[in-house]
Amino acid sequence: MAPELVLSGGTVHTPNGSGVADVAVRGGKILGVGSYPDAARRIDCTGLDVLPGVIDSQVHFREPGLEHKEDLESGGRAAVMGGITAVFEMPNTNPNTDSVMRIQDKLDRAYHRMYCDHAFYVGATAENAPELADLERIPGTAGVKIFMGASTGNLLVAHDPELARVLASGTRRVAIHSEDEDRMNARKGERVEGDPSSHPVWRDDESAMLSTKRILRLAREAKRPIHILHITTPAELELIAQHRDIATCEVTPQHLTLWAEDAYPRLGSYAQMNPPIRSKAHRDGLWHWLQQGVPDVLGSDHAPHTKEEKAKSYPASPSGMPGVQTLLPLMLDHVAKGNMTLERLIDMTSSGVQRVFGLVGKGRIATGYDADFTVIDRKGRFTITEDWLESRCGWSPFTGMELEGRVVGTIVRGHTAMWEGQLGERAQGEPLRFAGAL
Repeated sequence: MAPELVLSGGTVHTPNGSGVADVAVRGGKILGVGSYPDAARRIDCTGLDVLPGVIDSQVHFREPGLEHKEDLESGGRAAVMGGITAVFEMPNTNPNTDSVMRIQDKLDRAYHRMYCDHAFYVGATAENAPELADLERIPGTAGVKIFMGASTGNLLVAHDPELARVLASGTRRVAIHSEDEDRMNARKGERVEGDPSSHPVWRDDESAMLSTKRILRLAREAKRPIHILHITTPAELELIAQHRDIATCEVTPQHLTLWAEDAYPRLGSYAQMNPPIRSKAHRDGLWHWLQQGVPDVLGSDHAPHTKEEKAKSYPASPSGMPGVQTLLPLMLDHVAKGNMTLERLIDMTSSGVQRVFGLVGKGRIATGYDADFTVIDRKGRFTITEDWLESRCGWSPFTGMELEGRVVGTIVRGHTAMWEGQLGERAQGEPLRFAGAL
């Protein structure tokens, strides 16, 4: 069969390694890798790298209910502008995503309105625990999300009996926000009015470690795999390394790039997120364990708020920052600086995501897989500016940074979602498929 599209002459990164080749596409799937001189359409990738489509497995796109911050369409635009071909979106919207009706509502809102492919987490509550085994099997769901701390609505599941009931309902890997709610409540007096640098003092290392120890024990008792999100302390990664049979984990570009001694004086509440940006020693410790192979995936934890909201005096200022559009550029710059290899980055943003979550047809350049590609110029330099950002919030903590490694194009199932800063003609994002929800 003749290909409908060929990406020609780029350095293609496949499970067999990397090399200059053509990638042929037909019917939204990869037809093959090799030499394909004939095609209805060709994209010249000479001098560029063709990666498997990059996946961001933690974003908050705020729809429904908080569309003044972001919505599915604007978040999807930001994603593909940053080279992201698929996202997993979180349930702490208004209303929360915690029922069949609310999952279906998000799927309906997103279909061919988002530029990237997508899946939606189901939020665990004390009330819906018995239903989670059925809810996690709805096509298009990324699984169950537990907030052990820092929740909205009724999504807080903070104590062991409720956590055990949630873990007992279903079989898919459960995503965890791991901070100990009781300890944080007891330490609210550590917050200093007008001083966001007190944020990591309040939400200290022990708040994270206590929670992570608890969820590892409960997961083992329930024989339920878990995925611990946005790890911020090296001690947690050292602990998780001893529980690889039951736990996977994520780190974020923010925690690998920013550090407290610089970020809070420079950015103020724009550096405020949960779990917090911590010290330079913490950041360096995360890199140590990343280089030891412990974190499985990178997620942006894209969580936008308006400038007006972030300008409120701490602690009235909300926690969270945008990041879906800057995830890949930041990490490509870390590759250029020698902090990680491109192969490790590919593993943490494509094949690793597929492996951890059981994604179907995504995560690698191989015959029969979806034709999802992120095309980059490893030597290209650019500066993050507000006019480049697509997020409705209109800001980034990384504005002004000059980076080495530029995203050239984003191709989703053979459709050009973005090329050289120009969005595709129309959004064609569709639900992701998972082995646990077919």
